[in-house]
Amino acid sequence: MNGDKRKAVVLLSGGLDSTTVLAIARHEGYETHALSFRYGQRHTEELVAAEKVAAALGAARHVVVDINLAVFGGSALTDDTLAVPHHDSADQISTDEIPITYVPARNTVFLSFALAWAETLGSSDVFIGVNALDYSGYPDCRPEYIEAYERMANLATKAGVEGKQRLKIHTPLIELTKAQTIQRGLELGVDYSWTHSCYDPVDGRACQTCDSCLLRSRGFAELGLVDPSFSSTSSANI
Repeated sequence: MNGDKRKAVVLLSGGLDSTTVLAIARHEGYETHALSFRYGQRHTEELVAAEKVAAALGAARHVVVDINLAVFGGSALTDDTLAVPHHDSADQISTDEIPITYVPARNTVFLSFALAWAETLGSSDVFIGVNALDYSGYPDCRPEYIEAYERMANLATKAGVEGKQRLKIHTPLIELTKAQTIQRGLELGVDYSWTHSCYDPVDGRACQTCDSCLLRSRGFAELGLVDPSFSSTSSANI
């Protein structure tokens, strides 16, 4: 890797948004260090996708961290006793309440790991694929949350206190619709058949009816495209 490049930690789930963000960070000239988590989620297929994406988009390193948020439960993504909601269309997704697929404090935990890795890399840049438009209403995807975390992070590290690091959390998708996100990724050469976003896969394939599937499918439809993860021949969900 080019030693002159700035280094960035990119949170990479293996889904559509984080894959687009990795492509953006690469396009902006960063040496990317991809960070994924095995956190007790039911949809571990996303980690297979993350490995594929990191390799395809030239990440300098891809680290998968093992933590277990399932011990706390409280989310349909980490607790088998709670069902993932399914709908007939994205229009049925409620924005009036935080959905049961919200994982308590997940982005706070993930960003803390990213902050730690950034400090050891001598990096001041972390990228995350949060979105405040076409999303499920999670509180840790809002601009005010990101701004507050960034302020806290710059008080929290040795490098920050010594003036060697001024952390910036990059959120290039935060004001984009899903269709705009997809369009940006396509412009950067992303093949979305690499990705996996489904919350409740069936035999490794996208269920097509959870919130995540419906929101990304609508994004493709708005561009006149078909979501490749819904194709019977897609390799996205292996």
